[in-house]
Amino acid sequence: MIRTVIHGGLVVTASDEIHADVLIEGGRVVALAAHGSDVAEGWAGRRIDATGTYVIPGGVDAHTHMEMPFGGTYASDTFETGTRAAAWGGTTTIVDFAIQSRGGTLTAGLDAWHEKAEGNCAIDYGFHMIMSDVNASSLREMDRLVSAGVTSFKLFTAYPGVFLSDDGQILRAMQQAASNGGLVMTHAENGLAIDVLVEQALARGERDPRHHGEVRRALLEAEATHRVIRLSQVAGAPLYVVHVSAREAVAEIARARDEGHPVFGETCPQYLFLSTENLAEPGFEGAKYVCSTPLRPREHQAALWRGLRTNDLQVVSTDHCPFCFTGQKELGRGDFSKIPNGMPGVENRMDLLHQAVVDGHLSRRRWIEIACAAPARMFGLYPKKGTIAPGSDADIVLYDPHAEQTMSAATHHMNVDYSAYEGKRVTGRVETVLSRGVPVIENRTYVGHAGHGTYLPRGLSQYAG
Repeated sequence: MIRTVIHGGLVVTASDEIHADVLIEGGRVVALAAHGSDVAEGWAGRRIDATGTYVIPGGVDAHTHMEMPFGGTYASDTFETGTRAAAWGGTTTIVDFAIQSRGGTLTAGLDAWHEKAEGNCAIDYGFHMIMSDVNASSLREMDRLVSAGVTSFKLFTAYPGVFLSDDGQILRAMQQAASNGGLVMTHAENGLAIDVLVEQALARGERDPRHHGEVRRALLEAEATHRVIRLSQVAGAPLYVVHVSAREAVAEIARARDEGHPVFGETCPQYLFLSTENLAEPGFEGAKYVCSTPLRPREHQAALWRGLRTNDLQVVSTDHCPFCFTGQKELGRGDFSKIPNGMPGVENRMDLLHQAVVDGHLSRRRWIEIACAAPARMFGLYPKKGTIAPGSDADIVLYDPHAEQTMSAATHHMNVDYSAYEGKRVTGRVETVLSRGVPVIENRTYVGHAGHGTYLPRGLSQYAG
């Protein structure tokens, strides 16, 4: 059993900030001990000096799309490159989305994603299940997947002909989740109405990337959010709304929570730090920022930050789904509707949220809550993941809160040819990362390997009971 002690740092979790040494054995945290105590000093094995750093839990990114097929191409990060980049950014667990093909089974979709990921991941991983074909058979399969540790299911009110489920199908899936303990996640935009607006915009000759944001109206996000909330109430099921971007959608979630309903919301760094100003960058540069839900005008950001502070939004994930500008985003030159939807970000999340601490938007503990503990609780991984406590996996990051860095495609590790935050200066940087007690990043050097990461069967959501 390899023993390690991390000494001299400030341990920051969602609940505490304490100067303590972290004792690790067999890949797990054994104890937290006072600095310089006899037990810490006598802990034989590897010693890691954390003086001057925060010792934080590894990040849990509960929304990634590695190798995802979309619009005739694939997300440019594989499970190998994407999980390596995640580790560089202080994230030690991802929950990716397996996809049920139309006409196929949930099990076949899950098996296909296991095949992509197995033996290739630098960090631990789990899966949600995208349901694109809700029928009697797939509803029965939901029970089997829950038993096998895939306890969350994503349904779409967007992308007609690809992923969209109608209200009756969404209701049936929610009813099934109410009976088996699963958590339904929804992409909430009115896809049928959006398609009308897309068609009309193209007919008017409005073809640039900025029109992507203009046709995907905030009111259509709010309408779909309201609708899936009401459906979840009819079904008696909890609901998790992914990538919330519009203040009107935040208001719908807040209202439901005020009424006592188990409704939860996630937002992403791109909605907190970027805006329609990026979509409107000259030439075709705005294509880099095309994602759905879309970037919103800057005035929406205040509502998202407030939602994170008031806990109307509980989680910040990335929706990491990168497409290279050259050869992939360019598929939509002359027609914004053909630009692959998705942005890179798995490497940037922890640093951007620490910048939010520096800027006064969040406290340190809230940073860890929304990036580590809450996603782990939401998706049945806590306290194995998301905290530093006896018995937890030793997924630990040494984070220098004073180091400055400039985000750039020239220095990031994601397999994509641009950075959504090119030139942005932030304070704070990952120095060392342990996954189950094993170094993956050591003093800003990658020492991990594909295949270290293991699959995580998940329990039920700890918020949805």
